[in-house]
Amino acid sequence: MPPAPLVDVTGLATALKQFADDRNWEQFHSPKNLAMALSGEVGELTEIFQWMTEEASRGAARHPDTAQAVREELADVLMYLVRLASVLDVDLNAAAQQKLQRNGEKYPVEKARDTSKKYDQL
Repeated sequence: MPPAPLVDVTGLATALKQFADDRNWEQFHSPKNLAMALSGEVGELTEIFQWMTEEASRGAARHPDTAQAVREELADVLMYLVRLASVLDVDLNAAAQQKLQRNGEKYPVEKARDTSKKYDQL
């Protein structure tokens, strides 16, 4: 029996493709353009947190001044990521499962617990 999916974005990918098709935006959705748009949205998300303290950043999704912006920018990041994966025909679930396994090999619990060192410094 295959493992339960970690990520299922099938419905979102379909909705985003339809959204683009309805507007004839497929012509603009090259991997390059989508990656650049994704990067821009990550920048907008980062900007929300830029001058916050560590403590304030932990509550940003609940604070009235930032909660809506955090939700919207996270949604933008998710949607561009899913659209990019769809255009590239990348199975995000398979990619996430493989990467999680590789990270487990690079960061074994007994070496990585309680440290932020990169795998090549463990």
